[in-house]
Amino acid sequence: MDPYDIMMGMILVLTPIICWFFTRHQPGERIPWRKWAEEFHTKRYYLHAMGYIVIIRWKSITDKLNEPMKTRTGHWTDWVYGVEGEFTKWVQDVFRNDALTEFLNFHYLFVYLFLIYVTTVYFAFSGDRDMTDKVTLNYLLIYALAVPYYLFFNVEVTSSWIPGMDALLYHEGWYTVFYALHDPLDNAVPSLHVAIPFGILMLNYLHVKQQGGTLREWRHWPYHFFVLVNTILFIFTILYLGIHWFIDIPLGILIGSIGALFIHHLQPRLRNDFGPVFKGIGREKVRRHILVEGIVMLVLLTCMMMAVNYQEEGIDERVSFRLGEGDSTFEIVQKFDPGSMVQSNISNLNQDSTLEIVVVMVETSVPAMETGEIDWNVMKTLGDHYTVAPQTTLSLNITSPKIYHFIVMHYDEASEDEPVMEVRILNDYGDDKMGQAMFLSLPSLWMTGFVVYRLYRLKKEGRSWIDSTPSYVWASSEVLDEEA
Repeated sequence: MDPYDIMMGMILVLTPIICWFFTRHQPGERIPWRKWAEEFHTKRYYLHAMGYIVIIRWKSITDKLNEPMKTRTGHWTDWVYGVEGEFTKWVQDVFRNDALTEFLNFHYLFVYLFLIYVTTVYFAFSGDRDMTDKVTLNYLLIYALAVPYYLFFNVEVTSSWIPGMDALLYHEGWYTVFYALHDPLDNAVPSLHVAIPFGILMLNYLHVKQQGGTLREWRHWPYHFFVLVNTILFIFTILYLGIHWFIDIPLGILIGSIGALFIHHLQPRLRNDFGPVFKGIGREKVRRHILVEGIVMLVLLTCMMMAVNYQEEGIDERVSFRLGEGDSTFEIVQKFDPGSMVQSNISNLNQDSTLEIVVVMVETSVPAMETGEIDWNVMKTLGDHYTVAPQTTLSLNITSPKIYHFIVMHYDEASEDEPVMEVRILNDYGDDKMGQAMFLSLPSLWMTGFVVYRLYRLKKEGRSWIDSTPSYVWASSEVLDEEA
């Protein structure tokens, strides 16, 4: 079975089970199946479905920009490695177990995707309109928040940089094909496997505290605990499987927090809980928002451009991958349109050791990864095999359109003086995507500015940071307090 068949099977089988199980103590809150169509229409849940379609398309556009930009944006893996070293390799080595690996591979892909979907259905099924809104927006907006970090602050996965660390997920048969077609493999920071479920947890907390309750007394506490357990397991999984760095965890929490705060404070306006959406928004208020949020956006935009300039200046010293003795890993060359091509320059940066290369179509590579690792002897038979001498560059033109390719690297025998092979790969797609990347990043910069300004105004007015009432209501509340 391919990943899509498994995912659809989980949705069809587990969705009713999850919804029934976590509402078994509150059957009166369930929306009867015969009223689902009416509920879907009256509460405008069709907008939620449209939102999922939009973000899937947004992700597709973003992923297409990622690889063509890398020549200019580079990556920051060496900085991250310099801070935390090989901690993730220690985690993998200590807990390494075949059964655990199989379970976590499944959990990382399928439970994560299922959790995003089923959380929306669960809250809708249990009749909680506000939380249905919030968890749906959580997925849509947290991915949007992560876009500039993925495009302008690339970090390679740990298994591409730490010698001897295995890619337990990315080198596993059809998992490899699925991820190669859907994940650039250098979007390590921040981790959405942390950001999105943490966003759900924080939205739950903010919602309950706003109402003056506690999470343990909340009717959705069992489901909240279910999400919490899976979030903790995701944190361990991303370290163990050779995907994310430890720093991705706090950064994922930060992105999840910004997204949750933005949604918590915006959702009451969108649902007209305090009147029309634009009530209380006058010219002076718009001017203040543009000024303050514009300043925040300009600061973040400046940081992005400084990062690009820094990476472009250091292109001659850039290292793309690091391999230990016997290690194999790969670079993805994404598909391109007919009439185009990708020029790939692969440099062996070592002084004495030889690098081996195979260029292969992604779908063709599966037989070499049937055992959970790259079998180099098999891989060499599946594509075009090359050797790259020390301190030389191999230039290749990849001309087959509409097909994903792997550039698979292998370091056979390491010398005592060179235990690590360093490789630089620069892929020229012949198209500058910087303008599109900046445009797609603007929503993230604005949302960050909105949250910063909102928290500042709440503190200035002496109100709780949890207070999600629109600011024009604050003045009305103060007048009523004075009259009382």
